[in-house]
Amino acid sequence: MGSYDLVIVGGGIGGSALATVMARAGRSVLLLEQSEIYEDRVRGEWIAPWGVDEVKRLGLYDLLRDAGGHHITRHVTYDEHVDPAIAEAAPTPLGLFREGVPGPLCLGHPHHCQTLFDAAAAAGAETLRGVRVIESRAGADPQVTFEAAGETRTASARLLVGADGRTSQVREAAGIVLHQDTPHHWFAGLLVEGVDEWPADLQAIGTEGDFGFLAFPQGGGRVRVYGGYALDEAKRFKGPDGPQRFLDAFAMKCSPANRHIAAGRPAGPLFSYINADAWTDRPFAPGVVLVGDAAGWNDPIIGLGLSITYRDVRLVTEILKASDDWSEAALAPYAEERAERMRRLRIAGRLQAALDMEFGPEASARRRSYHERGAVDPTLRLHSIAVMAGPELAPPETFTDAHRERVLGA
Repeated sequence: MGSYDLVIVGGGIGGSALATVMARAGRSVLLLEQSEIYEDRVRGEWIAPWGVDEVKRLGLYDLLRDAGGHHITRHVTYDEHVDPAIAEAAPTPLGLFREGVPGPLCLGHPHHCQTLFDAAAAAGAETLRGVRVIESRAGADPQVTFEAAGETRTASARLLVGADGRTSQVREAAGIVLHQDTPHHWFAGLLVEGVDEWPADLQAIGTEGDFGFLAFPQGGGRVRVYGGYALDEAKRFKGPDGPQRFLDAFAMKCSPANRHIAAGRPAGPLFSYINADAWTDRPFAPGVVLVGDAAGWNDPIIGLGLSITYRDVRLVTEILKASDDWSEAALAPYAEERAERMRRLRIAGRLQAALDMEFGPEASARRRSYHERGAVDPTLRLHSIAVMAGPELAPPETFTDAHRERVLGA
C-alpha cells in the first residue's frame, strides 16, 4: 500500500491543477483519472476574467497560454428587440474587469485537461490513467482502493481530494450532502468549425423567438456555441439530424453574423443537458476535501464552471501549503468563502436565465423593457460584474429579491 500527502480522485482540470500546484510545492501526490483519453464534454472551455486572475495566482497562466489559450476581448448582446447595428456599435470591452487580464481565456476542454495532467506529472506527481475506483474511505486514515492496469491497489493519504465531477464517488463516500435547484431550461452545446468569418476576439449572446444562443470563438475558425430552449422541448435536437437542426436555429435576424455559424460544420458531439445549480454546505469531511463540480456547480448559463474550479484550487492549495494543519478547522475558511460565492452566483445565474432563456410574449416583453431601461440605468446590469469581475466585487444589493424585481420589471 502506497502512502501520499494527497490522493486526488479525478484528473480533470480541478484535480490536475491541484496536483500540479501541490507537487511543485514538494508534496507527494497521487493523481487518479478514469479516462484513457479526454473527450469533448461540451463544457469547460471559457474562463471569466476573475477566473483568469485565479489561474495567474496559481502560476498556471503561461502554461495555458503556451498550450493555445485564446483571449476574447469584446462582447455583444443581441436581442430580437435591438437593432443589430446598434448592438454592434457599442461592444463591451472585456479587459476592464480585472487588471492585467485582456478578457476571458478559451482553451479546448480535452487539450486543457491533458495539458494540466502532463504538468502534474512533470512537477513530480504520480499520475495514473484508466483507473477504476473501487472504494474511497474518509476519516482519520483516508484511503482509496482502485484498479489500474489489471492490478488492485490501495493508497492512503493525509488528505483525499474529490475532484471527480458531478457524480462524485468521493463526495458520496464522505457523506457530504448535495443540494440541487429545480431545472430551468435545456442547454445544448456544439463545437463548430469552418466559421472563419466570425471575429476571433468576439463573444456574443442573444435571444430571438424560442431560442437563446451563446458563441465563444476558440481560434482557428472554431466557435463553441450553446443554445437554450424550453424545458418541455427535450426532444428538440435529438436524432441523427439533430446537430444540423441545432445549427439552423442559430440563423437569427438579430445577429446577422450567426449565418456563418449556421453554415459551419460540427467538429464534435452535440450534448444537451438541463441547467440547474447544485451546492454543498461543507465541501469537506474528516480526511476529505472537494473541489470543482464535486463540491457543487453553478448554472452553466453564466459559464463559470472553470472560474469556480480554479478559485477552489487556489484557496485549498493556499491552506495546504501554509501549514501542516490540514484539519476541518483549517479548511473552514474555504467552505465559508465558497458558500457565499455560490450563493451570489446562484442569484446571478437565475437572473440571467430569466432574462435570456425564457420564451413567449411575456418573456419577450420583459427583455424589451430590460434593454430599454438598461440603456439609461446601468445598475440594472450589476449582475454582469459578478460574472466577469467576480461575485465578491458586485455590490451586496445585487443579490437581493428587490434587485431582481427591479431588473425584471416586477
